[in-house]
Amino acid sequence: MRRHERTFQYFFFGQDFADGLRVTLGILLPTLLLAQLGQFELGLTVSLGAVCASLTDIPGPVIHKRNGLWICTALIFVVALLTGVARLNVWVLGGEILLLSFALTMLLVYGARAGAIGSAGLLIMILTMDRAMTLPELAGYAGLVLLGGVWYTLLCLLFFRIRPYRPAQRALGECIHAIAEYLRLKAEFYDPETSLDRDYRQLVQQQVAVSEKQDAARELLFKSRMIVRETTGTGRRLVLTFVDAVDLYEQITATYYDYAALRQRFNHTGVLADVARLIRVMAVELDHIGLAIQANRAPAVPHDRLPELEQLKARIDRIGEEEPGSNLVLRKILVQLRNLHQRLADISRETDPTYRAPAPNGAAEADYSRFVSHQSLSPELLLGNLTMSSATFRHALRVSVAAIIGFAVARLLVSGHHSYWIVMTTVYMLKPGFSLTKERNIQRVTGTLVGGLIGVAVIWLVPNELAQFGFLLLFMITAYSFQRLNYVVMVTFLTPFLVIMFHFLGVRYVAVIEERVIDTVIGCAIALTTGYVLFPRWESEQLTTYMRDALQANRYYLHRLGECLGGGTLSTTDYKLARKDVYISSANLAAAFQRMLSEPKSKQRHEAEVHQFVVLNLILSSNIATLAAAARGGSLPARPAEALKPVRQALMLLTESLRKLGPADVPELAPLPAAPPPPATKPAPAGEERLLQEQLEFVQKVSSDLRKVTDVVAA
Repeated sequence: MRRHERTFQYFFFGQDFADGLRVTLGILLPTLLLAQLGQFELGLTVSLGAVCASLTDIPGPVIHKRNGLWICTALIFVVALLTGVARLNVWVLGGEILLLSFALTMLLVYGARAGAIGSAGLLIMILTMDRAMTLPELAGYAGLVLLGGVWYTLLCLLFFRIRPYRPAQRALGECIHAIAEYLRLKAEFYDPETSLDRDYRQLVQQQVAVSEKQDAARELLFKSRMIVRETTGTGRRLVLTFVDAVDLYEQITATYYDYAALRQRFNHTGVLADVARLIRVMAVELDHIGLAIQANRAPAVPHDRLPELEQLKARIDRIGEEEPGSNLVLRKILVQLRNLHQRLADISRETDPTYRAPAPNGAAEADYSRFVSHQSLSPELLLGNLTMSSATFRHALRVSVAAIIGFAVARLLVSGHHSYWIVMTTVYMLKPGFSLTKERNIQRVTGTLVGGLIGVAVIWLVPNELAQFGFLLLFMITAYSFQRLNYVVMVTFLTPFLVIMFHFLGVRYVAVIEERVIDTVIGCAIALTTGYVLFPRWESEQLTTYMRDALQANRYYLHRLGECLGGGTLSTTDYKLARKDVYISSANLAAAFQRMLSEPKSKQRHEAEVHQFVVLNLILSSNIATLAAAARGGSLPARPAEALKPVRQALMLLTESLRKLGPADVPELAPLPAAPPPPATKPAPAGEERLLQEQLEFVQKVSSDLRKVTDVVAA
């Protein structure tokens, strides 16, 4: 199956498309049913409540989704009542917009789901502030909004009841898909025709994607008691497959070498091209496994690559005969390819419905709970963020000021039937970081212009109302399927959906398009200006925090390795927790660096040095992972007495780098053993001890390079 075909299948079997179908059904069905009863306006109001509730329908454990939907439903009911009363006086309404914009945005301190609940409250406030209603009409309106929220909540819970494992399967499939793409990018390092600098940039970007997908799958699997305590096979297989997929990702990241030297030394043999080809075909097989999990079907058995691996071994042996001692690194690569082939077979076997996974126990459940974060809902968390040092507090201030400016502009300078679009655009286009605000504004304007043209083309070229409704349905499903995947696509299809909907309502669609474009441009201008001038927080100011986190995670990871080298024992859970911290901190650093590059040039600092830091951090964690995996597997050779010296030196350099980056205290680490354990009785293969020492010295060198880069950034 070709790559673009797999991409399409991943989309149609994925969570985004499933959510798009569910959201479309939840929003459209009330309007269609009540329209058949001659109550079209009532149906629109019920659908409005469903729209607001759908904002909180984000992936996660069902208990969190359920609680979020019920809280959101209650909130939009209360906000609808408050706004309907406040609109009787323009000054009271302005005060409500100012206060609610701040308060609902501050909910972000409690996480993404709470932030989505706040967004739903802002949406119903904006959509209600221009509705002229008497108090009895307001009560009926708020009741219908409440009914819409209840309907959508029950619909979501019904979908989960019918197919409880599908969200976890989709999240796991997407996670494996991201790992497969990471593996494909690793193959490029063995291709002499590619640029190593470009390869590193792509790998760092994909590392961010893998981290996001792993977090999503981890939340669904480890926070769902039904899956963790599963007594039947499905849940156990999902958990076991995810654990093995993360181990596979570690093995992929651990395959680090000096690729420039590797290319220079072995390019003429042609063996690197064979290595790259094998890695690519294994990446495709891994991608097929992820797609099978996502599509809820048994995966095909991976091809037996052992004959190809034997042919590769023969070529490597011939190189060793021609150049004695030069093929040690190639033999290491061959071992890793064999391990990779075996892991693919294991994952494929575990995802088969006939496979009987081992039963979980209480200790395993406790271990799983340590891998997920638990969001505090304490009021002290909110109060502690009411300070200018809090990014959420500054963002909430920006949103409230921008919202009141948008409200004033809509009331005083713009005359239109949908002037609330200005406030809506302003509030939703203003993001915590300027880089994302800028990106979203460009996407919003572009999508609105293109979508408006599409809407006009459909109405002009397709006069049949049934066909127009078909396009409306298609545009709606597409828009909601891409709401988390690609914002510009969402806006591009949401705009023609609105144009056709207003056409059905008898509104002049050309006037609607003109008004929407004008309101969008005004709202985006307000959001962009406010984000730039009002309490901005540039990524360059926060990069040192992300750099500290990455250094601290790698420092702890390296210390764990040092304990293993010194003869200590390391529990699997503690090791994996240290590994998880490295992955997350590295991905956060890479994402922050990418955001900085999209900010104004005058606000960027040390771009080259930070990029070098990101790459060195990746190299360091890869080398630690390589040695740690060997140490845990018992495959390290006997260590000479000086084996721990480079580890101690590297730890000292990382500690100095941490102190350079900020005044915060650096946690103390337990001292490493004075000497490694006595030599093993079985002698190691020739060159293994030397290779181990070279790897440890390379870790020390990378730590030294990180220290040098840190000195420049800190200065």
